[in-house]
Amino acid sequence: MDATLPPLRRAVFRLAEWGAALSASYHRARLMGVEHLPKQGAALLVGNHGVWGYETPAFFHLLHAATGRHAQGLAERGFFRIPVVRTVLPWLGGVEGTRENGLAALRQGQLVVCYPGGAHETFKLPRARYRLRWDRALGFVRLAARAGVPVIPFAGFGVDDTFWWPPAAERLRVRLAPGEKYRVPLLLGLGPLPRPVRLTFAVGAPHAPPPENAPEPRLRAFRERLATSVRLLLAAAAIESPP
Repeated sequence: MDATLPPLRRAVFRLAEWGAALSASYHRARLMGVEHLPKQGAALLVGNHGVWGYETPAFFHLLHAATGRHAQGLAERGFFRIPVVRTVLPWLGGVEGTRENGLAALRQGQLVVCYPGGAHETFKLPRARYRLRWDRALGFVRLAARAGVPVIPFAGFGVDDTFWWPPAAERLRVRLAPGEKYRVPLLLGLGPLPRPVRLTFAVGAPHAPPPENAPEPRLRAFRERLATSVRLLLAAAAIESPP
């Protein structure tokens, strides 16, 4: 953390770091495939999102522990319509998930994390557990192609099991952007706490990006290869993550 930053921003960051470490410890979180993470240079990490995005701080904590790097996260654009969130989230390493922001971070040599399923994966119902919602997502492929950086798949297992969904979840929705409504599950854990399930994150081998001028069919084929890699990593993480 830059010591020249304002005291409030540094304090918020330190508090978030403490909370992330606590979450990782509570969930006995671990990271597989560390050898695929670069210690320097730009890379785009792409994977599945858990319910509410609750697992993100623990994942970023493990990335920092493994590489010494603070990853930059591309966050759902709708969250930046919320005044407090759009102020604090950038302090914690999250920027609005636009191609321009992603390209700027990658050109600075950063480790950038992207969840192509976005809010559709964080606001889900039980039947959508561990189901990728990437059908319309090509932005991350175009970003990697333009930046010319490796794309590293990752998967999180346990991330959709930290809470229970009561039946009333079917009736709840949230609007983050005009015309977009997302299902919002009512979440129950152990009283005020999430369930202490183990979180296992698996990182796979990097994929070379398609050329910047690749036609859309080739971009879609690349997206499907990445999705297949994430599904295989999910299966591997499930085996290594006992209850």
